[in-house]
Amino acid sequence: MEKIAMTTPLVEMDGDEMTRVLWQMIKDELLLPFIDLKTEYYDLGLKNRNDTDDRVTVESAEATLRLGVAVKCATITPNAARVDEFKLRKMYKSPNGTIRAILNGTVFRTPIIVKGISPCVGGWKEPITIARHAYGDVYQNVEEKVSAGDKAELVITHADGTKEVRLIHDFAEGDGIVQSVHNMNSSIESFARSCFNYALDQKKDLWFGAKDTISKQYDHTFKDIFAEVFEKEYKDKFKDAGIEYFYSLIDDIVARIMKSKGGMIWACKNYDGDVMSDMISSAFGSLAMMTSVLVSPSGVYEFEAAHGTVQRHYYKHLAGEETSTNSVATIFAWTGALRKRGELDGINALVKFANKLELATTLTIEEGKMTKDLAMITSFSDTVTLNSHDFIRAVRKTLENLI
Repeated sequence: MEKIAMTTPLVEMDGDEMTRVLWQMIKDELLLPFIDLKTEYYDLGLKNRNDTDDRVTVESAEATLRLGVAVKCATITPNAARVDEFKLRKMYKSPNGTIRAILNGTVFRTPIIVKGISPCVGGWKEPITIARHAYGDVYQNVEEKVSAGDKAELVITHADGTKEVRLIHDFAEGDGIVQSVHNMNSSIESFARSCFNYALDQKKDLWFGAKDTISKQYDHTFKDIFAEVFEKEYKDKFKDAGIEYFYSLIDDIVARIMKSKGGMIWACKNYDGDVMSDMISSAFGSLAMMTSVLVSPSGVYEFEAAHGTVQRHYYKHLAGEETSTNSVATIFAWTGALRKRGELDGINALVKFANKLELATTLTIEEGKMTKDLAMITSFSDTVTLNSHDFIRAVRKTLENLI
């Protein structure tokens, strides 16, 4: 068949470990045979981030602002052990956090539903979408180890030069640690509007929770901004659409979610969304069965898998051992980016291809051909457990039949 032509390239952000291996397999088997793929390539592998002093991460985000659509492979956020392993200059921050701060968007994550994979929570009948704020909190934190006898203080230097000092803690009794986080009202407002708009687009209720009773300034500001934006701009629109906005404390929201039937959009602060998206994805089947898209207020899109780099499988791969790594979320990252590129550029063939590749992926699983993580939890009795490459090849065969 003639390859589908592209006019505007995608920003392609390569990553680390096993997902980097899958990334190339997906391109070779599922994309390049069918698409004249155009990408602006950025290597966000940890070695290259170290070689460029992480400048490549910033450049990839700037390219996304310029081209409008990006697709990202999972990347390592190094801890102390990784600094030693890779001989890094420093403990670099999360590349996702850097990119999200530059794009100033909201991350929407939704489980990929397939027959034969039932949620762990029996009452959940519909997918729960996590809307994760993509700015601030611990991802742009300032933190430091503190020695005995030190004092940690919060200093606000006002515009007129005057200073306001508040004691955080006096470490007279011993060593400790201190951390400072921040956020911007403008970013919270963008987060709120993105959530309200997405709820209207999807015609789903929006839930939001924070800990305003304990965090009477930080979390309470989130609550107040959401309420103000909703009352002024979205209350009547929600009523006309027949959907609701519901706020409560984050612990109450968690309890209610567990007893719900699903189907809502759950807005979360940055750290809450990081944790809860993994919980939702795992409960619906697998960490590798969740889509993730970052949407900026200016209409820029960055698609990625919601999971990490699958380190354990990568070490097995390096040792020459067979792995059975689920590539579904990474495939859907590519399909999401290709679909959006096709929509923005008016290339209907690219949109249709993305839809068919997603259908081929789910049909392959529903035919009983799946990776080990799904085979362990499926309700199907007759299944074939495939290794990493063979699963992608099976998807290609199904795709060829559809085309």
